[in-house]
Amino acid sequence: MRLAMRHDEASRWLAEHLAAPARDDAAAVLPAPIPLTAPRPAAVLIPLLWHAESPTVLLTRRADHLNHHPGQVSFPGGKLDPHDAGPIAAALREAHEEVGLDGDRVQVVGCLPLYNTITNFVVTPVVGLIAPPVRLTPAPGEVAEVFELPLSLALDPGRYRREAFVRNGEQRHLLVLDFDGPRVWGATAAMLYRLALQLGD
Repeated sequence: MRLAMRHDEASRWLAEHLAAPARDDAAAVLPAPIPLTAPRPAAVLIPLLWHAESPTVLLTRRADHLNHHPGQVSFPGGKLDPHDAGPIAAALREAHEEVGLDGDRVQVVGCLPLYNTITNFVVTPVVGLIAPPVRLTPAPGEVAEVFELPLSLALDPGRYRREAFVRNGEQRHLLVLDFDGPRVWGATAAMLYRLALQLGD
């Protein structure tokens, strides 16, 4: 896959592929349990930093002391607030709150299909294109670190594998992205895998 392209070329390429019919397979759509209550809407930003020769995906690692998902790698994002105009507004707001990313620097190029988590959220993955350099200020006490994952690596379907786990006495499966870095798994890996499917030729 050729990723060495100018920002304007990347914008058109991403928008075209994200607007195409969704490409899914069994590995990307892992079954979620039947919810007892209505799923709660949420949104995440998948920030693509378009370095001319080697674009990257911006990821965060949550602080280890947090009650929910401590130490996990994730995208900036969270649940929709009543004052949010919609999922895109929520994703941009959360990215600003978590890592100090200015929403004016983000060109939204499309969204991936909704993702249902086992914690009963229905997540809109918003894909944003960003021209580097960018200055980030991670939220103290919430974000332990911010790092960049090579997009070429994230878009390689062969790097994803399924891993079994047990939840509430039931065996289930999740996706893991294999690379030499922080563990990327679960919903984050699944959404990256969907991105790989959608952008694949």
